[in-house]
Amino acid sequence: MLEKIPAGLGHALRGVRAGYDKVVSEAEPFVRVPDAIALESSAFEDGGSIPSRYTADGEKISPPLTWRGVPADAEALVLIVEDPDAPTPDPLVHLIAWDLPADLADLPEGELKSPRHEGLDEMLGRNAYRQSAWLPPDPPKGHGPHLYVFQTFALARKLDFIHPPSRKAVAEAMRGHVLAKGVLVGTYERT
Repeated sequence: MLEKIPAGLGHALRGVRAGYDKVVSEAEPFVRVPDAIALESSAFEDGGSIPSRYTADGEKISPPLTWRGVPADAEALVLIVEDPDAPTPDPLVHLIAWDLPADLADLPEGELKSPRHEGLDEMLGRNAYRQSAWLPPDPPKGHGPHLYVFQTFALARKLDFIHPPSRKAVAEAMRGHVLAKGVLVGTYERT
């Protein structure tokens, strides 16, 4: 949807960004949680460019992710992907996956439901467009590069939502239960 913003408007809004300090892993209850989980992707390096295949300009599928270092006493994992460079008051939510099995070590390419692609959606919360799916990166043209912050949290308990939760609901439910976290940052820009 942001890809439909004209390039001139994107350029004019270049300085308007939610801010990295507003992503969940940087919020007050989670900022001091140990960064013990090594979160990686075979598709891009930390700080590197996300291939267009995983964006709104490509196949729109979720990228492959792997992680290690989850504490042995973890009961569940949460994965949240946010764009802190969106010209919005809060980071744009691209994915919430909650109550993933604690012994899960990876998500293969395209594993999660996304536009025009069937995939797992049982444990997906609501993205910024209120859909339980991977929302592929789609920054406005002319707005400059955007960061996409992939965050994994190991929890001491399951969250057990009945309906797909929002970012706020997940963050509140995680409070006081996060044992460790891991962060991977990818970038994407429309020129």
